[in-house]
Amino acid sequence: MNRAPLGIAVLVSGHGSNLQALLDAAAAGRLNAEFRLVASDRPDARGLARARDAGIRAVAIPPSDYPDRAAWNAALEALLRESGADLVVLAGFMRVLGASLVAAWAGRMLNVHPSLLPLYRGLHTHRRALKDRQPVHGTSIHFVTEELDGGPVILQAQVAVRPDDTEESLAQRVQAREHEIYPQVVEWMASGRLEWRDGGPWLDGRPLDAPRRV
Repeated sequence: MNRAPLGIAVLVSGHGSNLQALLDAAAAGRLNAEFRLVASDRPDARGLARARDAGIRAVAIPPSDYPDRAAWNAALEALLRESGADLVVLAGFMRVLGASLVAAWAGRMLNVHPSLLPLYRGLHTHRRALKDRQPVHGTSIHFVTEELDGGPVILQAQVAVRPDDTEESLAQRVQAREHEIYPQVVEWMASGRLEWRDGGPWLDGRPLDAPRRV
């Protein structure tokens, strides 16, 4: 029996290259998804233009339009709920979401983080990896929880660090791997292979006790 397309809402803050990777995967038949909404905290985000070019509803929701963080979170939560999405995908979204919003989407919200979590939570991950002379760096796809970059990790891609790497060169190679593994994880959700059960991730009918690595 064919499954209905997974309804997706994507949150972006900038260029939206991971959004484009998801759009390309869907167009190529590698992702059974229907994009219900792309929203951004920045009206000038390139990701919004990508969404409009693809015929997807694109909404800017800048925090400056709201009296406080709680009001902004409530407005974003209402927007996501109204979209009818089954899954929220954070693709370079740089705002910390409120606890009530995260709780409302528990097990139905994914994020990409440019490090091999639990290493280098937060910002400037490439700079920190180079400073520590790490031989291997990479990127992680994880479920979002209240703990910043602390939700269960699903899939990681490793990138060898070269002696002549700069932040920019390392970031480019890490981002290229993100574009490979993010659509894969979203498709796992769309196909039912990946699900949130009993407070944690399950893959192929078994608890995912440790992230997969490629």
